[in-house]
Amino acid sequence: MTQHKNDSSPQFTIGKLAAAAGVGVETIRYYQRRGLLPVPDNAQGFRHYPATLADRIRFIRRAQELGFSLDEVGHLLQLEQGGERVAIRSLAAERLAQVQAKIHDLQKMESMLSGLIQACAHSSGDTACPIIAALAGELSVSTCPPERPDCPVSGCGH
Repeated sequence: MTQHKNDSSPQFTIGKLAAAAGVGVETIRYYQRRGLLPVPDNAQGFRHYPATLADRIRFIRRAQELGFSLDEVGHLLQLEQGGERVAIRSLAAERLAQVQAKIHDLQKMESMLSGLIQACAHSSGDTACPIIAALAGELSVSTCPPERPDCPVSGCGH
């Protein structure tokens, strides 16, 4: 990921760089405004970019796909320049903890929705739909009756 000022790689216009990296021209300009990509000098009406910047753009995109913010990506790029692996691992560990927390929350949501769907499927037509009742706040999705510990809906009729 290290960039060298006197890079002898092929030079691209912004459009060709965007195509090589699989992004739009505006994405490159946005990354430049954010300080993630350099703005080359304007020579004869065109800016020429080293082809190696396509790798940096792909790095930025992959980091975003892993949930890193652009500020964090910039920090990662700065840390990489200095070879600060401990700090890089720390930042990645923070991201991992955030992802694990989201997974935990999503698993709770999955369990609640699954329980509500089951409760609705097994409820009679003369009672309020457990899904609608839970969303309206009429039923608690956090307390289950002792006779049905697998059901997330109290008062669902089970």
